[in-house]
Amino acid sequence: MAEQDAGQAIERLLRVRERVLGELNKVIVGQEEVIEQILMALFTGGHCLIIGVPGLAKTLIVRSLAEILDLHFSRIQFTPDLMPSDIIGTEIIQEDSSSGRRELRFVQGPIFGNLILADEINRTPPKTQAALLQAMQELKVTAGGQTYEMTRPFLVLATQNPIEQEGTYPLPEAQLDRFMFNIHIGYPGEDDEVRVISQTTSTETQELETVADGEEIAGLHEVVRAVPAAEAVVRYAVRLARASRPGEEGTPEFVGNWVKWGAGPRAGQCLILGAKAAALFRGGYHVSCEDVQRVAPSVLRHRILTNFHAEAEGIGPDEIVQRLLEAVPLPAGV
Repeated sequence: MAEQDAGQAIERLLRVRERVLGELNKVIVGQEEVIEQILMALFTGGHCLIIGVPGLAKTLIVRSLAEILDLHFSRIQFTPDLMPSDIIGTEIIQEDSSSGRRELRFVQGPIFGNLILADEINRTPPKTQAALLQAMQELKVTAGGQTYEMTRPFLVLATQNPIEQEGTYPLPEAQLDRFMFNIHIGYPGEDDEVRVISQTTSTETQELETVADGEEIAGLHEVVRAVPAAEAVVRYAVRLARASRPGEEGTPEFVGNWVKWGAGPRAGQCLILGAKAAALFRGGYHVSCEDVQRVAPSVLRHRILTNFHAEAEGIGPDEIVQRLLEAVPLPAGV
């Protein structure tokens, strides 16, 4: 990409981002960091696992984003009796009215959309959770011996309630690893909560405008990937991921004490892709180690499996990630 064309493409991405933020601010109060991370995933083609208690606008953010970007929005309510075919689709026998012959026809399920809200994904068994794996990784699904391509952009935003765990099924590590970010949503501040209550209990309604479409968003994926990342920065991201693995050479002692399983190679990919988006969002044209550090908690927290000793001492993945950021040295001269 020529330098002039690259500059124009980046300006277009930043313009779309600002317009999206402007529209979301009409209906979403606060949650700036959460929205930023969702947009990073959107512009890189990643998926997000969003964890927060009910009532924090998780669904509203996703549905509003689909409306603003004119994307096909699909919501899947995960329940214990949900089957894989309820997500992917199923084959039905259909009779041809002209010939009278019967044939199988595949009816697409709700996975065939642009923005997929997998609501309370941990309320369905792993067999059904796994129905998302191929679509999330390969952007296609296989049913009845046929392979069907997903429409791009394709983004899965899954939600979980961190409080109520009765009747839930923890996501397998292979499923968790497909999510680029694990985003935690906290309670709003007092002023923000007052604004939320005022807006949602009045007769005033906000009309959202469409500021882009799916084709434009899909094209912006290449803009993000074209952002240069020096080898030293990539090596720093790799060292962060490797430092989370017990038994690796040079792993900090606390990792061996508290971690059962660390982040795999996909973590390094997500660190760099997320850092590229973070660089553009701050107005930079190359990736810095600080950009990697900014996205590290969301990229690593769901890829680190703590052991019994960590649980006994009240040590969670977030604290381990913070210690990793302090323990892994920055490369010289970067």
